[in-house]
Amino acid sequence: MELSLNRMDYLQVGVTSQKTMKLLPASGRKATQKVVTGDHDGVITCFGIKKGEAIPVFKTLPGEKIARLELGGALNTLQEKIFLAAGSEVRGFTKKGKQFLSFNTNLTENIKAMYISGSDLFLGASYIYNHYCDCKDQHYYLSGDKINDVLCLPPDKLSCIIPVLACQDRVLRVLQGSDLLYEMEVPGPPAVLALNNGNGGDSGEEVLFGTSDGKIGLVQITGVSPIEKWKIGNEKKRGGILCMDSFDILGDGVKELLIGRDDGILEIYKFETEKNPVFKYEYALSESVTSIQGGCVGKEGYDEIVTSTFSGWVSGLTTEPIHGECGLDELQMNHEMQNKVLSLRNELEQLQMKVLQEREKYQQSSQSSTAVSAVPTFSINDKFALNKDDASYSLVLEVQAAIDIVLLQCDVPIDLKDVDKNSAVVSFTDCESEPNGNFLLATYRCQVHTTRIELKILSIEGRYGTLQAYVIPRVQPKTCQVRQYQIKPLSLHQRTHCLDHDRPMNTLTLKGQFSFAEVHSWIVFCLPEVPEKTPVGESVSFYFQNTFLDTQLECTYRKGEGYFKSDNISTISILKDVLSKEATKRKINLNISCDMDEASVNHTLNLIHPKLEYQLMLAKKVELIDALKELQAHEGNMDFLIPEYRNILEESDQLLIEHKKQPTSLERLYGMITDLFIDKFKFKGTNVKTKVPLLLEILGSYDQNTLLAFFDSAT
Repeated sequence: MELSLNRMDYLQVGVTSQKTMKLLPASGRKATQKVVTGDHDGVITCFGIKKGEAIPVFKTLPGEKIARLELGGALNTLQEKIFLAAGSEVRGFTKKGKQFLSFNTNLTENIKAMYISGSDLFLGASYIYNHYCDCKDQHYYLSGDKINDVLCLPPDKLSCIIPVLACQDRVLRVLQGSDLLYEMEVPGPPAVLALNNGNGGDSGEEVLFGTSDGKIGLVQITGVSPIEKWKIGNEKKRGGILCMDSFDILGDGVKELLIGRDDGILEIYKFETEKNPVFKYEYALSESVTSIQGGCVGKEGYDEIVTSTFSGWVSGLTTEPIHGECGLDELQMNHEMQNKVLSLRNELEQLQMKVLQEREKYQQSSQSSTAVSAVPTFSINDKFALNKDDASYSLVLEVQAAIDIVLLQCDVPIDLKDVDKNSAVVSFTDCESEPNGNFLLATYRCQVHTTRIELKILSIEGRYGTLQAYVIPRVQPKTCQVRQYQIKPLSLHQRTHCLDHDRPMNTLTLKGQFSFAEVHSWIVFCLPEVPEKTPVGESVSFYFQNTFLDTQLECTYRKGEGYFKSDNISTISILKDVLSKEATKRKINLNISCDMDEASVNHTLNLIHPKLEYQLMLAKKVELIDALKELQAHEGNMDFLIPEYRNILEESDQLLIEHKKQPTSLERLYGMITDLFIDKFKFKGTNVKTKVPLLLEILGSYDQNTLLAFFDSAT
């Protein structure tokens, strides 16, 4: 069945957070549903649609930023009570807008996630989970990393309460009371949870998850251990998952999976078999989809998908067809449509007049001697995350107003990579790094109506500092916000939960008069994806994988001692240098010892070999393309060429695209091999920097055996 959806924009509220829009249940079998949404101004807006117009039901006064909005009610009844989380407070409203609950949780952290099940309230702050029953504290759990979302399996199906936490360290934590039942690793940092089919499936144990790097999966939460049912990767390099819902938009009796992403893509997946869902439909919105739900809002009898976006637009993708009767000479518009167009024109004229009046008023006040300049405020939704696929950082900047200019400044060497979705014009400024510490100055001039920009950044391990983004929107008077992002010493490492213990490992041992909190702060400074909060207990272990080379790192530390193991000697060298500097800043004496495994160097070179060989082959093929195309234009028939050259011609477009996507991969690999060579002999007390030109010469005519022999023979 082909799906045809038409977009209808209903209303714009303030800037919205993730999961802050819901559809109230319909009062009758065929009645339309009301929409309720909460924004950063602290306002709850409830409205319905009548004759294509948004009719308000109620609207609350401004207050603290609303972080979550959920519907609740007694079990097995209509879920039509509205609950919102703002700061550390939970408030409840009836469907008519009357407040019946104001519950101050007294949490030290702001509420980030909320779930309602009957009289049970489940809250997740940054690291703290709390369970309340009838506003009385029941259970508490301190998570090892930030809690992104919380959910509870349906108690009416399971006859017990089993909460599930989605945590930033790529783990789903299943609780029983205040205790951890078990953990389950998922393919990315889980950003959102939802019950499969809206009710947990037949068993009530099925939970959908969406990750911040765009992956989707389904797990069955059993009492003993979890079962992975299916998962879908992110081959198209789409944005992260912000919201999901189950709804039968096709009308075939089977609920489809609705997905909203942070790059504005809305997706529908259909369950044709019991295995993985199949992609069915997509629609591109211009900004992050913060909430999504299926229902009937615009017109009776026509289902639709209702979404809210970052800047506050509440829209519907409806199955209602748009009728247009074309005559021989002119388009006949019905009376209702003519009235709507006339109303919109009048509203537009009024807005234009108001803008002119306010502009004149501002000009007059700015020229007076008692003028006070008011800087316009605007919200920025940003994300700075490491991509495992290409070992690059993705910087996403989204503004509620149109972006005019983004200026990037960095005090360490980084490379900017082209992004296909980015239509901004970039210009680079030459800068001298010595006097002012500038290695990068780049300006992005955005097209009109651009509210979201995505940038790719390539970093070098061992070079650490700060990336600053100056964001200037198209507002008057001109204003700017600055966002800072840390480029960490081991910036290409990503958290993992399992290691290959058969690899040859180098060990760095650290001992001294430092506290557990101090050594943890050093690890936070060195490595990404480490929780800022000091872990509970006397010691902790973290595991990492280098996204570019696939090497490993194990960090185990406690008060007064730390042990760091890696199969890459360069990783140990960087850690040794940075930890020494950090301890020196705090005037702490360290006893540092290193145990190097000679076999680890050849092991790392063997990991690099297939990547280097592939990049060299790709570069050679790209060099031949122009010559082969010229020969083809001259000769016409290319049957006389060997199959290898004919394949290069046939795949030329794909080869050029791939080479464009990885313009600096070869230079990165050369740099890593050079660092490995220097670090190997540094631990032996030998300076081999004078032999680097010879190493680069060997890499120029690369042969693996020659390179291995050079590493073994150089002294």
